[in-house]
Amino acid sequence: MNDAAAAALPPFLRACRGIPGGPGDRVPIWFMRQAGRSLPEYRSIRGSGSILDAIADPELSAEITMQPVRRYGVDAAILYSDIVVPVAAIGFGVDVAPGIGPVVEQPFSRAADLERLRPLDPEADTPYVLETVRILARELPVPLIGFAGAPFTVASYLIEGQPSRTYTRTKALMHGDTALWHKLMERLADLAIVSLRSQIENGAVALQIFDSWAGALSPPDYEKFVLPHSQRVFAEVADLNVPRIHFGVGTGELLGLMASAGADVVGVDWRVPIDVARTRVPANIALQGNLDPALAFAPWDVVAEATRDVLRRNAGNPGHIFNLGHGVMPETDPTILERVVELVHNEGRCDGVAS
Repeated sequence: MNDAAAAALPPFLRACRGIPGGPGDRVPIWFMRQAGRSLPEYRSIRGSGSILDAIADPELSAEITMQPVRRYGVDAAILYSDIVVPVAAIGFGVDVAPGIGPVVEQPFSRAADLERLRPLDPEADTPYVLETVRILARELPVPLIGFAGAPFTVASYLIEGQPSRTYTRTKALMHGDTALWHKLMERLADLAIVSLRSQIENGAVALQIFDSWAGALSPPDYEKFVLPHSQRVFAEVADLNVPRIHFGVGTGELLGLMASAGADVVGVDWRVPIDVARTRVPANIALQGNLDPALAFAPWDVVAEATRDVLRRNAGNPGHIFNLGHGVMPETDPTILERVVELVHNEGRCDGVAS
């Protein structure tokens, strides 16, 4: 990419590629779960029922996706959707229960359950997602991030039947029937690849893989049972030539392995400072993060100092996208996040010149 083309990129896309901005250029910022329950405008239009019903309404989903861009002035939007949309769309029997998360009517437990995971046909199974992406590609003033659940995290929901703290059933299957485990992961990787490609082909310009619960694994288990399938997902969307982000919670000990999966950007939760995280990934990998979302409930001077600490630790590295270390909590005061965006834009540097 030549200098003129790089300069024309939005700040978010430049940071994903680690391209320094010009004098005074700002650190880009967006928030995971920014289009969600913390916004009063979201609550006023969301309606009742499952989130899957709202996702199936393209005009509503597009509006919800755009709300935080208007409210906060963030530098990217993430599609209003859910990581279980593909498995729900093919009829596996998944819903998203309010206050709980994904729940599965008949959890995955045996080889015969593989037959319940047929291939995804986006045009037939999730046309509403494609239409939402097309609307946003026309109307958004900032880049749109498409996303999918990583095979491990989706597998954990299908096997446990609901969110888990221990992942006992998941680990029991992983170690007890390794052949079946890898077949399940292959099917889920297929779904993620097809879903991601369909989002990019209809107008998203970056993608994020949520391996939210990979932090439940030891590095050896991650490397043996998860990494090959994540690598395949990233490899099979590489030809789309869009930035690829890889995120998980509690993954401080896995950051190097996650970076090796093939992403351009690795998300860092709040447990590992940005400067420490940089020592755990290759120099060409950008980082995303990592303000503790719980700190948004503290007084503003505390939030401001914690935000500045993240920026100081980044030390002007152009490969930094400011974000929370996980998603926005529903009870968060939106005005706090507005002030975080303002502070990052006013004080964050991404010029490649270390302090």
